[in-house]
Amino acid sequence: MHTLLPFFLAMIAIIVLLNMWATKLRIAYPILLVVGGLAISFIPGLPVVKIDPDLIFFIFLPPLLFEAAWSISFKEMKKWWRIIGSFAFLVVFFTALTVALFTNYFIPGFTIALGFLLGGIVSPPDAVSTGAIMKFVKIPKSTSAILEGESLLNDASSLIIFRFALVAVGTGQFIWQEATLSFLWMVIGGAGIGLLIAWFFVQAHKRLPTDAPSDIALTLIEPYLMYWIAEQVHSSGVMAVVCGGLYMSSKRLVFLNSASRIQGYGVWESFVFILNGIVFLIIGLELPEIVAGIRSEGIPLGTAIGYGVLVTGILIAARIISSYAALIATLIFRPSVAPKATSNKSRFLMPLLLGWTGMRGVVSLAAALAIPVTLSNGEPFPHRNLILFITFVVILLTLLVQGLTLPIFIKRMKFFDELILDESEESTRLQMKQGLKKHVYEVLKDKYENKYQGNLIIERLLKQWEERAKATDDSWMNDETKQIFVEILESQREYLAELNQDPKINEEIIRQQLYQIDLEEERLKII
Repeated sequence: MHTLLPFFLAMIAIIVLLNMWATKLRIAYPILLVVGGLAISFIPGLPVVKIDPDLIFFIFLPPLLFEAAWSISFKEMKKWWRIIGSFAFLVVFFTALTVALFTNYFIPGFTIALGFLLGGIVSPPDAVSTGAIMKFVKIPKSTSAILEGESLLNDASSLIIFRFALVAVGTGQFIWQEATLSFLWMVIGGAGIGLLIAWFFVQAHKRLPTDAPSDIALTLIEPYLMYWIAEQVHSSGVMAVVCGGLYMSSKRLVFLNSASRIQGYGVWESFVFILNGIVFLIIGLELPEIVAGIRSEGIPLGTAIGYGVLVTGILIAARIISSYAALIATLIFRPSVAPKATSNKSRFLMPLLLGWTGMRGVVSLAAALAIPVTLSNGEPFPHRNLILFITFVVILLTLLVQGLTLPIFIKRMKFFDELILDESEESTRLQMKQGLKKHVYEVLKDKYENKYQGNLIIERLLKQWEERAKATDDSWMNDETKQIFVEILESQREYLAELNQDPKINEEIIRQQLYQIDLEEERLKII
């Protein structure tokens, strides 16, 4: 333990440094983390990183899925549910089937069951990688919503395929009737369990005298409990976490106060960032041991790399074909919900873009590492090291090839120049703030103008909001005024720092006031 702790602390420090470097280079940080982990793995004397396959899902997946469910817009998911559902379920199954057929034909000793197992592992695109890359390009809200919704649900569908394939490999048989019933129970039962537990926690947050730390602590427990209970009754823990997370996200204004929301956002952002960083580093750190494993099985490294490149090509082709099939089906059966465009060219390019966003990452690695070392009869799991190696090659190639070229592809092809984009964010923001100012003024006028007539403070407040409501822009808070406010806040910090030198002053009060000043400055930034 004493030897591993410095190593894990160093890993976190490396994750932070690589993320800062990636931001400076304007590339997605998962790319640098994978390459960095691979480079670090060649340093002699490092401890071997091994995670119990039975714990890999339980450690990483619940919080990552829960945070993703809180981040996504449920309104946008409902709007684009048809295409999201087709990508999350139909496309995943088609991709897994394609991988199974090709690997069964090209890889000696690879059965259909092993092919489906590999297909279930590598079929879901990674939300973290896609989100990190999309930070550097501007895309329509509809495209972003489709990608986010797909990445949230396809984890559940791919891991269900993974579980059935794992059973088929272990038992050597697959009964469709039992599989269908089991599939329905995993989906429906998992969703029901997640919603039930989520409802229970919402009531607990509302009725118990919780504060921000206890609220945040409960949110850290919730995804693990949803996942664990669902798995105990042989349902889908992934579906439980996703559905429970979506429900709690929709109720966040009801059971969490402002302090819990503000502080919880920072805690969860850091927690998920560290988890993602560790997983992507592990991808690189695991490679030397995986290479040693395939060599021990007598598989040449060049041959294994060829298999990885083949599977990567199959994944890219299957996703692009599926994207065009989804567009054609939408235009034929439901043309009213098809993405709108000003030309046939831009509409034709949309599936190509969606097909090129299939970077793999966290879920694929977690599933591959979760493959047991031995079967129930004690025999080694067939081709486990080869599956791990192919998964690594797929993750590396999709991150490097698609991840590095996607922003260039969007910018140089001027892909979205002809698309009908969503309403300008700036005009929407101005419209919203103008409405808020008018609303506040009307409320103050209706409730307090007659009641507090002659009260100088209320009259001054009414006058102030009347002037804001009449303003058609942010002229009441221009850059010069904002700068003055920032300088005043900084002078208040200096005064509090000097006041804190007095031993009679409670430092906690000083810190609370400093926090209020920080919040005020953050508010000024978005005015």
